[in-house]
Amino acid sequence: MMTLTLGHFLALGAMLFALAVIGIFLNRKNLIILLMSIELMLLAVNMNFVAFSHYLGDMHGQVFVFFILTVAAAESAIGLAILVLLFRNKNNINVDELNSLKG
Repeated sequence: MMTLTLGHFLALGAMLFALAVIGIFLNRKNLIILLMSIELMLLAVNMNFVAFSHYLGDMHGQVFVFFILTVAAAESAIGLAILVLLFRNKNNINVDELNSLKG
């Protein structure tokens, strides 16, 4: 039976991070997809923190993940609230057409 090593978790985290970067570069029009890609990046980094924490036998990485998740949850809530307000005012959430925030 095969056991999961640190390399397996780091490879999965790298694949998730690369998928999020691809999502950001390929889709620069829909704000919801951009926010989802940023969240996927944070989750990939969190998985690496947990993997290193477990591998080293130290709890600091797992505690740090809880702080990252609380900040990410607040960021998501504020970002989605801004998106709802933008959609109500502009009837659109396309990035190319949202130029009213420029000074």
